[in-house]
Amino acid sequence: MRRKGSLLREFPVLVIVALLVSLFIKTFIVQFFYIPSGSMENTLQVNDRVAVNKLPFASKHISRGDVVVFRDPAKWLPYYADTSGNKVIAQAKKVLVEVGVLPNPAKQYLVKRVIGVAGDHVVCCTKAGLLTVNDKAITEPYIFAGNVPSDMKFDITVAKGKLWVMGDHRGASADSRYHQEDINKGMVPLSRVTGRVFAVIWPFKNLTYIPKIDVVK
Repeated sequence: MRRKGSLLREFPVLVIVALLVSLFIKTFIVQFFYIPSGSMENTLQVNDRVAVNKLPFASKHISRGDVVVFRDPAKWLPYYADTSGNKVIAQAKKVLVEVGVLPNPAKQYLVKRVIGVAGDHVVCCTKAGLLTVNDKAITEPYIFAGNVPSDMKFDITVAKGKLWVMGDHRGASADSRYHQEDINKGMVPLSRVTGRVFAVIWPFKNLTYIPKIDVVK
């Protein structure tokens, strides 16, 4: 039988090992995020917690139809300051987010669907109101009910090392369309992509797998 003192001495080591394992998983395999807005409804709901697969992105393999989380590429989001008041609690939460124990609050991240990858010619819109990708009109089953594919016209060719992204809730998503004057011309550099959303893990009633849907055949 182990003595109580021995267990107490081992406990900090076990905590450190657990944190290191969690950090490894978060860094290389899976990271968790909190969805703060409705820009991806109804695929993702406000307050959903999602799991993001980081493995495919080690080789920068990203496909059309992937729902991706990425760091703000060029000040798409307003400045955010933590005003929670308790600095100790705020710092503790930050550490737990960094090691992957808590989902990232997504204050400096965005989540959108990949519509175009390098070399794709993406245009809005046909007479029927559909987007075209490489001159092929596409029907997007994931778009929020009642939304049109885009109420803003554009004609872009995705640059090498970049992505063109749009939210599924087109009427509530300030995505690539709205940032064409920035340094990336509205595109997202691959270097900013964290990973692909593959599941909603919380709340339990929303638990689901998120497939990629490439509508360009």
